[in-house]
Amino acid sequence: MGGNPLIGVLFHWLGGLSSASFYVPYRRIRGWSWEIFWLVGGVFSWLIAPWLFASIQTHDLLGVLTRTPQSTLLWCWFWGAMWGFGGLTFGLTMRYLGLSLGMAVALGLTTVIGTMGPPIFRGTLGELAGTLSGQMTFVGILITLAGILVVAAAGRRKECEMAGATAQQSVSEFNLPKGLAIAVFSGVMSGCFAWGLDAGAPIRAATVAAGTDPLWQGLPVLCVVLLGGFTTNFLWCGWLILKNRSAPQLAGAGTSEKPPLLRNYALAALGGTLWYFQFFFYTMGESQMGKYGFSSWTLHMASIILFSTLWGFALKEWAGVKLGTKSLVWLGIGALLLSTVVIGVGNYLAA
Repeated sequence: MGGNPLIGVLFHWLGGLSSASFYVPYRRIRGWSWEIFWLVGGVFSWLIAPWLFASIQTHDLLGVLTRTPQSTLLWCWFWGAMWGFGGLTFGLTMRYLGLSLGMAVALGLTTVIGTMGPPIFRGTLGELAGTLSGQMTFVGILITLAGILVVAAAGRRKECEMAGATAQQSVSEFNLPKGLAIAVFSGVMSGCFAWGLDAGAPIRAATVAAGTDPLWQGLPVLCVVLLGGFTTNFLWCGWLILKNRSAPQLAGAGTSEKPPLLRNYALAALGGTLWYFQFFFYTMGESQMGKYGFSSWTLHMASIILFSTLWGFALKEWAGVKLGTKSLVWLGIGALLLSTVVIGVGNYLAA
């Protein structure tokens, strides 16, 4: 399977930028509970955008999915649903472990599970490790994990330096056994998204056979995997809406603050579409990575952390932090940048 791995790295960076940016519009929504704006945005993320772009960019979308074996569709949907559980428990990880330790454990596990799972499952890990290109790729993965740990250490320093009411509350809720258990669950489940994309290989082959440009071959797979994610999130948000009786907010009622409906729906649509674009570009990048497509997940996670940290600086979240701490986080960012270069070179050697 051919491609241009360097172009693939660029696409993964664009996906990471989209993922790191999607919550910015959500922050400007007013008068809506979390479950309302999350579900409205999710309709665009998991239903409208995937089917819209797949319909535009691929050939015979419905025909391809109809002819796909049911077992393939079921596995794609299943792994998407499992990934949904990971996303929903990610917030609890932050609550019981704190931002830095929670991010390190959850994202580290997500990176390892999502990256190494498919080649282990297919039994190709040893074959890949026996080549120079494969060894370079694995080194890049290790550098990514090191970068995550360094960024997490910087985050921990930041928490200590900015001690206050919020920090005290975080300490009071710290629960290592519970936090680690939830973090492991969240990290493993979040990595299931990569498994869902890997299970969609027959769909990619079918859509290319139907005349789709190989660059867009991953879009039909997203339709199925994200449907699984929508199922999990819809059930959870639906339960919260019933529990909190927040459904009237959709029509501009039910709160003391009258929501600006048109603005809220527009912001939710923007945020949801930005979220989808992370995987829109992910599938484009994966199509360029050849037999080392499994490394796409590492590039994806590294770029998300990279751009999320940069957004933190842009939004003044690191204001008042000591120079040594800022230097540490930039060291972590440098490691993440280096990892993408090393993985790109590994893939390039394979190509």
